[in-house]
Amino acid sequence: MIRLSLIIATYNRAGQMLRALESVVAQDAPASEWECVVVNNNSQDDTRERFAAFAAQHPDINLRMVTETRQGLSHARNRGIAETTGDLIAIIDDDERINPGFVRAYIAFFDAWPGADAAGGKIIPEYPAGRPDWLSPLTERPIANPLDLGEEVCEFPSGRIPGGGNMAIRRRVVERFGAFDVTLGRVGGKLVGGEESDFFERLRAGGVRLWYVPGAVMWHIIPSSKLTADYFRRLSYHVGESQRLRARMRHRYGRALLAEAGKWCASLLMACWLGPRRGRWLLRMRWGITRGLLARG
Repeated sequence: MIRLSLIIATYNRAGQMLRALESVVAQDAPASEWECVVVNNNSQDDTRERFAAFAAQHPDINLRMVTETRQGLSHARNRGIAETTGDLIAIIDDDERINPGFVRAYIAFFDAWPGADAAGGKIIPEYPAGRPDWLSPLTERPIANPLDLGEEVCEFPSGRIPGGGNMAIRRRVVERFGAFDVTLGRVGGKLVGGEESDFFERLRAGGVRLWYVPGAVMWHIIPSSKLTADYFRRLSYHVGESQRLRARMRHRYGRALLAEAGKWCASLLMACWLGPRRGRWLLRMRWGITRGLLARG
């Protein structure tokens, strides 16, 4: 019986997808207890062919691919949820790798905590070309979203949520609160996000507690293309844009602007402490977020 369904959405990143799948097939949980569904979101590269060849090499693993023609990460993840059968749903991305005990850790957690409905695990950034010296913990967060709450199961603090590339929920959560809002989330190369923040906000508002599972470890692989000034500028802007969209949806745009003013004060102080180079990148991030927050639309 399939107990956990692992979902990976992919778009034009066949090579990265295969590296993620290498870690998936290395899972130490019994193959009969889990499945992996890759959602091909209109990829124009050789994603389909390379997945088929990979799956043929691993016939003992429940691997399959489905296609979602509506463009966007939220559409793709929702399609994966609809296509799967496990009572537990775990979601990862195609630009990462997971530890061999990832599936087993989530199954064991939900077995031990029958009242728990949502969880997330550890996220470790990995920089194949080296970690740039301008990166501080503050500017790293929108790029890699590192997450480490220790080595014990605990509840997420109020200011944190599971990372989008390492989360797990019971299917009953989707049945009660719905899946990801398709007006949010990345579409093609556009870097607007916010769908995970919206999802977990809905859960918390409904009384669902979010739990940290240290045994479910994900390495987020950050290529050099995501460490350029242009990418960082676009990413910062779209972070602000997603905040604006969610604030308007919740009728709290004024509060978002006041919060941003406070963040500017904190960022200016932090920039002085970080030094000229790291401080300059922090202020670039703040400026980009503010621009996105103030944009019309």
